[in-house]
Amino acid sequence: MYGFDYRSEDPWEAVPEYKDYFTGLSEKYSSITVLASSLGAYFLMISGAGEMIQKAFFVSPIVNMERLIRDMMKREDVSDEELMEKGTIRISESEILSWDYLTWVRDHPIVWNVPTFILYGEKDHFQSLETIEAFAKATGAGLTVMPGGEHWFHTDEQTEFRKKWLDGFRGS
Repeated sequence: MYGFDYRSEDPWEAVPEYKDYFTGLSEKYSSITVLASSLGAYFLMISGAGEMIQKAFFVSPIVNMERLIRDMMKREDVSDEELMEKGTIRISESEILSWDYLTWVRDHPIVWNVPTFILYGEKDHFQSLETIEAFAKATGAGLTVMPGGEHWFHTDEQTEFRKKWLDGFRGS
């Protein structure tokens, strides 16, 4: 078991970082199974490293980054034209909308053909259930929804649910 503490903040940085990391693992091991969450799962899917992975478990994955960005733009009443003109717009202390990020995402859709199992929290505020279901259907991924669960699976109850979900795959 390895932990991968990626450093990338932008998808164009993540692609080579993930590809290099998983290339190194694939040179050592004949089978790779991953557990990824949120933005880490998104970066993995766009990196092209899927060809080296035999099975994936995703917790609260970002499966439609364009939709996430567009939802943020709508919430902040920012148009494509305004974002293109300004380049970046700070919408909170920790969130910035970026035209470069949005156009990169549009130009690099997810291509994912790995047997995948997804755990999703019913109250996830980053991706809607409909978005997750559409991704699961398109990729053939298994989907488990935790009633009342959130994006981060951080409470004792959510942590226990995630643990039992993962334990259900032991030996498979």
